[in-house]
Amino acid sequence: MIKQFSKQKSMNRILWQSKRKSVGFIMILIILSTITNAQNPFIRHMFTADPSAHVWDDGRLYVYPSHDIAPPQGCDLMDRYHVFSTDDMVTWVDHGEILNSDSVEWGRPDGGFMWAPDCAFKNDTFYFYFPHPSETEWNSSWKIGIATSTCPASDFKVRGYIEGLESYIDPCVFIDDDGQAYFYYGGGGVCKGGMLKDNMMEIEGEMQNMTGLVDFHEATWVHKRNDIYYLSYSDNHDVGDSHNQMRYATSDNPLGPWTHQGIYMDPTDSYTNHGSIVEYKGQWYAFYHNSMLSNHDWLRSICVDSLFYNEDGTIQKVLQTRGHGTPYGGTPHTIPGIIEAEDYNEGGQAFAYSDNDTLNSGYAYREEGVDIETCSVGGFNVGWTNAGEWLEFTVNVEESRDYDVQAYVASPGGASIHLKLDGENITGSMTIPSTGGWQNWDTITIYDIYFEAGMHYLQLYEETAGFNIDKIVILEEAPVTSVRNFETGSDELVIYPNPTTSIINISFQSLISVSAHFEIYDLQGRLMLSFKELAVQGANHTGINIGNISAGNYLMKYVAGNGIKNARFIIE
Repeated sequence: MIKQFSKQKSMNRILWQSKRKSVGFIMILIILSTITNAQNPFIRHMFTADPSAHVWDDGRLYVYPSHDIAPPQGCDLMDRYHVFSTDDMVTWVDHGEILNSDSVEWGRPDGGFMWAPDCAFKNDTFYFYFPHPSETEWNSSWKIGIATSTCPASDFKVRGYIEGLESYIDPCVFIDDDGQAYFYYGGGGVCKGGMLKDNMMEIEGEMQNMTGLVDFHEATWVHKRNDIYYLSYSDNHDVGDSHNQMRYATSDNPLGPWTHQGIYMDPTDSYTNHGSIVEYKGQWYAFYHNSMLSNHDWLRSICVDSLFYNEDGTIQKVLQTRGHGTPYGGTPHTIPGIIEAEDYNEGGQAFAYSDNDTLNSGYAYREEGVDIETCSVGGFNVGWTNAGEWLEFTVNVEESRDYDVQAYVASPGGASIHLKLDGENITGSMTIPSTGGWQNWDTITIYDIYFEAGMHYLQLYEETAGFNIDKIVILEEAPVTSVRNFETGSDELVIYPNPTTSIINISFQSLISVSAHFEIYDLQGRLMLSFKELAVQGANHTGINIGNISAGNYLMKYVAGNGIKNARFIIE
């Protein structure tokens, strides 16, 4: 067993239909959610990104996102815009497709590339702004197209594009209190803004560089609160495993100059992010996207969470939330106790688990995307693991206290995991050693993890690929002189005196005549001492000299045959 240490106290209702007359057909509007509280992602039947949210005079909140189409082809095959609306932030209506690349006569011959849009209302008309290239060589031929309608979610017709603009993306239109409309766009580190003429289709004067922004990448959004203008955007925080953060700046003028204020949203699990900020019924909201439903960067899903301001007008960091599943079999797992890895929550992808494909590669136990196979020591184990995947379990902690956490794992080459409780990493990274094979099992243990009594969500997060997991065992904190065998309840290995200064004695309550291997680790999992000794039935091994090891807390690992026993001790 490899020891590690941490301490942190720490309907679907389809009955409702709305009919309207439009070119001789009836559109069916489907209510997407009837749960009592909205759960992120709030659109689940299709992949959506780049949400642009607005509140119109009918009292509803409308979201105009882009549409990722499966199977993913990077960001190329984005097309067929839909509109969604709500009047309670819980039940969302899909109003259907409003526009696609086939409708754009001046557009790219091969279609696709219908990226992040926006919508505005003026002159009794809804203006839908969308970026789309006009040539096969798309990156240098972006245009900002305009479609109009007298309805917020239907009957849009393409009217052309804004003349005279450079090849940038991500249009944003902000209409000030005096009725003046402002247009923004950008990308690749450039952000520009300018005034729109009253016809909402032409730029008044020249576009200006938006100055004062820090690390601008794309996704401009402008809103106003208490006479302060806010420009929010996605930054370039995408090096290595990092993903885009959402930043913002403020000004007393809609065209700046801007004062950078910081980050209002941390990265999601998606490589990109793109957001909008809007007030609805007295509460401010931040819209954004992640990849929780697909575990794929280019199959994204839109989300929303409450946004709050400080007294000085600065924005508090948005807390990203998501929906959860329900206990497998209806009963939460009890702590202390044994949690079989295959008994993760019910509820599906993004709510009970995250898996990077929809196939159960082991074809065992449950018919969904988590990969489960028959385990060599009985029952089942989860395998075919990949970095970023996770399993979630509803747990009922009987008593607030420290617990010891064990994971039963197998790995040909080693890996790492950690556990989260209600979204908080409680263990830190737990290193899985190489066990020599996919069904050669070992345990890793982390001590003194504080659990608060009550119901919680426990998440097993896979930091790296390449391991199998059989179960998680959470025990009451064991006596310092022994590691308790979770199946029999007996103390298998005792070391004394404890604490000690230079000599450690080893006592076995049941011995086998095999050549045993001993290892001593510190609480960071570093090997301090390794030696072999022949254990004889009924005898004790005494007199191991550990005087060269510094004072502190340590773990003794004893390996004999297929058995692995452990004990903690203190050197003074």
